[in-house]
This record gives sequence, structure tokens and C-alpha cells, in this order.
Amino acid sequence: MRSRYLLSLLLMNFLPYLLKSQSQTEIMMLSGYGADDPVSWDFMSTGGMNAGKWSRIGVPSCWELQGFGKYDYGFAKDSLRGKEQGLYRRTFKTPVTWKGLRIEIVFEGVMTDAEVTVNGKLAGPIHQGAFYAFKYDITHLIRFDRENLLEVKVSKHSANQSVNEAERKADFWIFGGIFRPVRLEVLPVTHIRNFAIDARADGGIRLAYTSTGDQDSVSLTVKLLRPGSADQQMSITRKRDAERFVLETRLSNPRLWTPETPERYEATLIIYQQGRALHRTVTKFGFRTVEIKSRDGIYVNGVRIKLKGVNRHTFRPESGRTSSQRISEEDVLLMKEMNMNAVRMSHYPPDGHFLDVCDSLGIFVLDELAGWHGQYDTETGTRLMRSMIDHDVNHPSLIMWVNGNEGGHNRDLDPLYARSTDLTPSTIANSITASGTMITAGTLPCQRNFCTVSSMAAMEQVWKITGKRCGVIP
Repeated sequence: MRSRYLLSLLLMNFLPYLLKSQSQTEIMMLSGYGADDPVSWDFMSTGGMNAGKWSRIGVPSCWELQGFGKYDYGFAKDSLRGKEQGLYRRTFKTPVTWKGLRIEIVFEGVMTDAEVTVNGKLAGPIHQGAFYAFKYDITHLIRFDRENLLEVKVSKHSANQSVNEAERKADFWIFGGIFRPVRLEVLPVTHIRNFAIDARADGGIRLAYTSTGDQDSVSLTVKLLRPGSADQQMSITRKRDAERFVLETRLSNPRLWTPETPERYEATLIIYQQGRALHRTVTKFGFRTVEIKSRDGIYVNGVRIKLKGVNRHTFRPESGRTSSQRISEEDVLLMKEMNMNAVRMSHYPPDGHFLDVCDSLGIFVLDELAGWHGQYDTETGTRLMRSMIDHDVNHPSLIMWVNGNEGGHNRDLDPLYARSTDLTPSTIANSITASGTMITAGTLPCQRNFCTVSSMAAMEQVWKITGKRCGVIP
């Protein structure tokens, strides 16, 4: 009798947790979320300041700002560049309840090459490319209910020369380090991957996802992100398209996303097998339609728009390329205070929280594959472009993909953008030449309508000059 009582008590306490683990992705942070809350790891630099001895460093961070390595500017001679490596290590413990689930380690950004080992064994291929999230399945490397040793060897000068050409030979400061967050994601064996959604101004929703394992049905709910809003169960059609599933549905009279009215919704997708929920995922999105009309301009929700904004580096003198939610909010609020409505990511994809803030406060975004005047080779560029798109595709603020800066675009990637973004044809692949010309799917009425202006220029004069040239101001 006593054993039955104890069993019932255990089930009452742990069954909800187990069910949650089987249907929702669990997160364990191994670092801080950003520059404001770093977590201390063991660290040693192989060269420059404080080299050759184990110490402690906050993660995420750029190690130069923490007193290690060598400061480098992108235009410095190669012989003067610091090419040190950073050796990171920390331990973590995983609960026994994670047995039978899939465990992935996710890095939001490492500058520049990252070799990851868990308990002395390589997690996967060395990742190359600083500004792109990457992950490894480490399920087979984990020791449950025991300490696990995570080690990361970071080379700030890449072994891939095309990565150095695209990211590091540039007119800005270049750093080294695990500069964006690190986490574990725990998923059921059968789970949703690559969840992308295209919600149009007419209420049409087209959604695609891939999944591991067998699943025989799916449900979709949508909720407006306003107090008191309720979930709406959507009636959907589903079809198999190559390796993915595509869902289509429609919401009547949606509230549209614009910079003036940045209305957002939340979509919850659940996959089932014989009535049992296997996995659920949630994403925020917005209803908007972006069109480019030849010899006319860019239209959002049927309204011709004029982009007035700035190029934005992820940079602070206190933290380098490591940012935070607070920094993102400060930057976007400053843009809004200056009556700007657009921002170009120069010259690499931003942190996810920056796009979240642009979504919530209302700023158009041009998201850019890295490339100053150099470019990725096609194999590397294809991999990193797909990583950027998978990471950022659901943000309603994002209206254009930029294939590199000025001379930093690989033309071989242009057709791949179209194939990779077929779910969201409202976004337009383009590149920007040294003269400021925008090369897009259509021809804009003013080909120099996006340019970089000296920081000493008077903005009012700039708007007047560009406005007259583009026919916006008479």
C-alpha cells in the first residue's frame, strides 16, 4: 500500500514535467543572454594580452574587451593581425529525465571558427562564419545525471580564406570570442524543424515545416498579441512538398503589421501521432505583403513606401559585437525618435532580439549576408545564407534580404535566395553596389535611393537631396 502511495505521489509530481518534456522544447542556458548578464567560463588565450594562462571570462563576450588577445582593425595589414585562439571550457549537468530525448547544443554566434567537444569527443564539423547560429546533436555524447565537460576552441582568424575576405577584411573593428548566447535545446525524438510562415495582408497564411520521424496530423492556432485575445483554431489544408509539409489557411480581417501599427500574432503548431501530441512550437509573426513594382517602387500592404533609415552595426565600445535586449531597444528607440522607418544590417545578420524589437516597435529591416568588399565562396555562402534565412525568416519587420555589401556579393547565391525563400515571396533578394545602387527583382524609380552618408552630414540636407533625386520631394 505504501509503495502504491509513493508511486502515485511521484507520478503526480513528475508526470506533468515529463509530458511537457515530450511535447515542448526545453531550454538550458549555458551562457548569459547578452552583454548585461554574462556567465563565467574557464578561458585561456593563446596570444596577445594575458596569454598562456587559464583564467575566467564572461560568456557571451568579445575577449579583447575582457583583457585578452589583440585588438584588430579590419584594414590592418595581415602581418599585424592578431590570430590567437581562445580556449573555453565549462561543465554542465543533465537530468535523467532527458534520457530518450534529443539534446542539441546551439551557438548563436562565435567569432570566427569553432571546434566544439563534449566529454572529449568532437560534436561535429568545425563551424566557420561568425554571425550565424549553428547547432550540434550531442545526445550520444551526454552523461546523464553527471558532470559533462564542454570545450570550445575558437579561432578568430578563419581557416577558410573566403570567410576572412567576407567578414574580417573590412572597415570596422574585428574581434574574437563566443560573442552571442549558448544553450541546450531538448526535443522529443519526433519534432518540428524549419518552421516558416508567410502571412499576407489579405489574411492568407502559408506555412511550411519539416519534421523528424512519423506524424499523421497537425493543428494550428493563431492569437493576436494583445491582452485578452484568445486562441483561434485554424482550419487548414496540408500537403507534402518534397521534404516538407505545407499548410494553407486564412484569417478573416487580420490586423496588419506596419511601422505605425506593428501588430503581431502568435502561431502554435502541434504535430500528432494517433492523437498523441508529439511536439509543439510557437513563433511570433505579422500579416503584411511586400511587393516591388517595376519602374515604380516598393509597396507594403498596397501602399507605396519610402525607406528613410540608417546602416546599423552591432557595436558598443563597452562590449564590442556582444549586444543585449536593452541595447537593441535603445538603438531602435533612437531611430524612431528621429522619425526613421528602416534599418539596414551592416554588414552581417543581427542578434535575434534586435529583430524582435524591430517587430514590436515597427522598423523595416534589410537583413544582410556578410561581405564587405570580399565574398564567401559559393559552398560557404550557401550554408551561411540558409542559416541566416532559417533564423530570421518569420520576422514581419524583415522586408529584404541583402546579398553582401558593395563588392562583397557572390552572384552565384542570387538564385539560391529565390529558392530558399519561396515560402515568403514578399521578401526580395538584392545586393548593393559601391555606388549605392540597389539591384533587385524589379527596377526602382531611383537607383541611388539607398546610400551611406558621412556621419558629419546634416541629415535634413541629405533627405532633401535624395528626395529630389528620387522624385519624392518636388
